Amino acid sequence: MALTPGWWRDAVFYEVYVRSFADGDGDGIGDLDGIRARLPELAELGVDGLWLTPFYRSPMADHGYDVADHRDVDPLFGDLAAFDALLAEAHRLGLAVLVDLVPNHSSDAHPAFQAALAAPPGDPARHRYLIRRGRGAAGLEPPNNWISTFGGGAWTRLDQARRFPASAAATPPTTGDEVARSDQPAKGDEPAEWYLHLFAPEQPDWNWSDPAVRADHERTLRFWLDRGVDGFRIDVSHGLIKDDELRDNPPGPAATPATSFREKLEPRVWDQEGVHDVYRSWRTLVDGYQRSDGRERVLVGETWVEDPDRLARYVRPDELHLTFAFSLLTVEWSPEQWRRAIQEGLAATAAVGAPPTWVLASHDATRPVTRYGGGAAGLRRARAALLTLLALPGVVFLYQGDELALPQVDVPPEARQDPVWERSGHTAAGRDGCRVPMPWSGDRPPFGFAAPGVIPWLPQPADWSALTVEAQRADPSSTWRLAQSALAVRRSFQEHSDQEDPDQEGPAGTTGLGWPRVADGVLAFERRVVATEPAPPRSTPAGALTDAARSALAEVLTRAGHDGPPAAGQGAGLVLSCFLSTGAEARIPVAGRLLLASDRVEHDGETLVMPPDTAAWIIRAATGDDGRAA
Repeated sequence: MALTPGWWRDAVFYEVYVRSFADGDGDGIGDLDGIRARLPELAELGVDGLWLTPFYRSPMADHGYDVADHRDVDPLFGDLAAFDALLAEAHRLGLAVLVDLVPNHSSDAHPAFQAALAAPPGDPARHRYLIRRGRGAAGLEPPNNWISTFGGGAWTRLDQARRFPASAAATPPTTGDEVARSDQPAKGDEPAEWYLHLFAPEQPDWNWSDPAVRADHERTLRFWLDRGVDGFRIDVSHGLIKDDELRDNPPGPAATPATSFREKLEPRVWDQEGVHDVYRSWRTLVDGYQRSDGRERVLVGETWVEDPDRLARYVRPDELHLTFAFSLLTVEWSPEQWRRAIQEGLAATAAVGAPPTWVLASHDATRPVTRYGGGAAGLRRARAALLTLLALPGVVFLYQGDELALPQVDVPPEARQDPVWERSGHTAAGRDGCRVPMPWSGDRPPFGFAAPGVIPWLPQPADWSALTVEAQRADPSSTWRLAQSALAVRRSFQEHSDQEDPDQEGPAGTTGLGWPRVADGVLAFERRVVATEPAPPRSTPAGALTDAARSALAEVLTRAGHDGPPAAGQGAGLVLSCFLSTGAEARIPVAGRLLLASDRVEHDGETLVMPPDTAAWIIRAATGDDGRAA
């Protein structure tokens, strides 16, 4: 697959939560063969690439984010041959593939952690993890006051750690298997020792001051790059390096598993200066591959850092390529909050020349339909939010099911599997509700996720038949069709090359997003774009553009002096305007042609009439440097 320089700067990626995407072997759990069989449907949808959540060897205490071997596939999901086949098919279809990297912690079944447990104090094996003596004469209190993201303290006594048989190094046991666990206190007069885990006790944190830890992770990067992956999504990318002295965090609001990540940014735990050395080293490594074959690989950080200036440090030219802008995950349904979130996302990366990276949902967040109120109103708002998201400049990550407007599922307590549920003492439901397996076809569970009669690992609602990919592909007004059309139109544009300032009041000129003043309750922004033929790495899916959108584009291009879509590099200057109505019906004076809308709107070429909870795209020809319509 040929990837053009900068291919990632405006790409749309699709997050595949491996367990829940498609089951190819009939065990009720998604796997690599299941994903490979569904890749043509992702190509038809129109995304540029996919991000695969962890599929590595793991006891599955946190559904794969507790990695026991980063350089092998867990038998639950397949094997390396299955991965290679998936990668080859994705590349044949023009889809880039990012794999998840989990560098903050390992599984407690990892051979390195088991070696640390077996080693005496002072042994180099102990230094690969953050193991410290406890407080007090006997060491019976944890070394500091840090808390776990999953609830409870972030330290566990070393003598309480799970000990696996030596054979587990080859095949890590699954959670629930019999393993040896010491319940004996520390021997002799030595104070008890503890190990750090910012997540579950089964996920001990690596010590990134140890050169062996850094070298092993670079081997992992090379292993997957040598197999042909196009980049990595880096889990908890702001958390690798901890405070040198492991000092207490200052007093603050009590955190619970339900507390947002933004409220958990303890200053001794996250966003330490030393993490940038790690990413400079990784950038040098991946850029070396580009120099050898001309193909750019991309590093994407899951970086929960609120300060835009500090977030920008992660995407300096010699560090990560991209880092998620999470602000849209938490905004309420108001134009003011949406505008502020977009401005924050733009500001966070503009100073260092990196594109923003937008997300509306993930495997850790409540689905938009439910977040926006549920029911018919939640569906309208989720569709409008999706269309608004895809109008933004930069990179977009969709989460599987966004294109179907799936709601959050209230998973029965007896079926919940997220460790947050247990760690919180059953006070936080956890993330299972956004991880329910994908509905593909049919009128009853498992809805094509697995063969008929197979019970999925999480229960699907019985009334999802209208939400399946099959049903929505056949419905011109469905969310799937809306997403496909928006992706096709988006692919028809390139960012105007003269844009400099990412944020300005009034019309968009040659300087990025403009914010037209419109009716109360309406978010409005516009950007200069260039219309071209669909660019590599892949073509717009046949039939993805609606007749109305195709006609609107053709008319606007004709007005701009082109008889049809111009050749790549010879684009026509256009202004794309996006309007999001969050309140009462709005009447907006705007010239141009209507391209897309999330619901029924009226536009006579001069005035746009929008019902509540609706988004619309208007396109017009740009004349002159101020970007105003002709």
